[in-house]
Amino acid sequence: MIDTKDSTDRYQASFQQRETALSAAGQAWFLPTRQAAMSRFGELGFPTTRHEEWQHTSVAPIARTAFQHAAGVDAAVSPADVQRLALPGGTSARLVFVNGWYAPRLSDLGDLPAGVRVGSLDETAGRDPALLEPHLARHAAFDDHAFVALNTALMQDGGLVYVPRHTVVERPVELLFIATPGAEPRAIHPRNLVLVDADSQVTLVETHATVTPGDGAAYFNNPVTEIVAGDNSVVDHYKVVREAAAAFHVGTLQVHQFRSSNVSAHVVSAGGTLVRNDINALLDDEGGECNLYGLYLIGGEQHVDNHLRVEHARPHCDSREFFKGVLDGRARGAFTGRIVVHPDAQKTDAKQSNMSLLLSPHAQVDSKPQLEIFADDVKCTHGATIGQIDDEAIFYLRARGIGEAAARSLLIQAFAREALAGVRIEPLRRRLEELVLARLPEANLLQETA
Repeated sequence: MIDTKDSTDRYQASFQQRETALSAAGQAWFLPTRQAAMSRFGELGFPTTRHEEWQHTSVAPIARTAFQHAAGVDAAVSPADVQRLALPGGTSARLVFVNGWYAPRLSDLGDLPAGVRVGSLDETAGRDPALLEPHLARHAAFDDHAFVALNTALMQDGGLVYVPRHTVVERPVELLFIATPGAEPRAIHPRNLVLVDADSQVTLVETHATVTPGDGAAYFNNPVTEIVAGDNSVVDHYKVVREAAAAFHVGTLQVHQFRSSNVSAHVVSAGGTLVRNDINALLDDEGGECNLYGLYLIGGEQHVDNHLRVEHARPHCDSREFFKGVLDGRARGAFTGRIVVHPDAQKTDAKQSNMSLLLSPHAQVDSKPQLEIFADDVKCTHGATIGQIDDEAIFYLRARGIGEAAARSLLIQAFAREALAGVRIEPLRRRLEELVLARLPEANLLQETA
């Protein structure tokens, strides 16, 4: 059992210090929501493994650590750092955040179509609350999620993306979050809000990375992203987690879809000591389609938990979940995928698949696919596989002159790349494939073979 009183008291004190500043910045309209979220966090405390939703992931290291609120942008981050971490190729706009705060000198708002708004959520909250108030913290509920409650109370800054009706944003919009581990543990609480009106289209790339992957004190990154997809809209969202080796990352993506909207979300996790990705989608009108893809590559003592929930609330909607994991060392993975079909959601078509590849006898995966069906005219399937590299496939490659280590890497790469097939941004897909290759054992032998 985690005694979280001291940790919740620390966050309460941090919140009280910020209340006055938020009112002075023109954000008094949002204070009641922040206060309610802080109060709820105090009631919930940090979850333990006794909670069903967290039974495979202990957040005790987060609860025990005295994280300090990240106060502002670290000037040590350079344009060269941004260039190294940013999405290769062209973007419509790039927003850069350092330790959770918007960094204008490192950002590029680019050339956007008329009416599209991309910028700092914190600044917009002070200047134009009418745009945010109907949606901010209305979709990612904090009643039963301590980390969403904590983010809602202490949210610093993040990206606002607004796409008006009948607008197509041709090139991706990038949200780049850079952490700079310091001498003391830091807590970062970014918040993103994406509003896409009817008959519009946008692609977003959300990256969480660091300039010093193996150095510095632990930090805690607790981002929340809310996406509202209007009628007939198309939204592609990519999230890449490349945190520092000692970092904790607990992220939530909440999607709310309306009639005939199409949303695809991809998450690739390769960094951090403990990573939890909560992905929730609500298909709230007829004809919606939701596709969720994931890949994680971990080793050592890393832990990644992907927790999905797709709710079919209306008829004639489709959803697909396809997640893969590659684990080495003493790494541990967890997958929980829940598809909920409400009574009115007839003609639902939902499929879920989770596959894990264990490269070490010490690696472990817990997989829990779930279906909750309250309608009778549906097509729903789920499946999970956990295994090791096929010895026959190794033998086949070795018989053709490929060494054992390179043969293993080829098979691992083929397994992982399948999860990246749906990445529609070619430069991003190439970078992710390079990330896969770099994480493979004997990667240099594989490159020689290629």
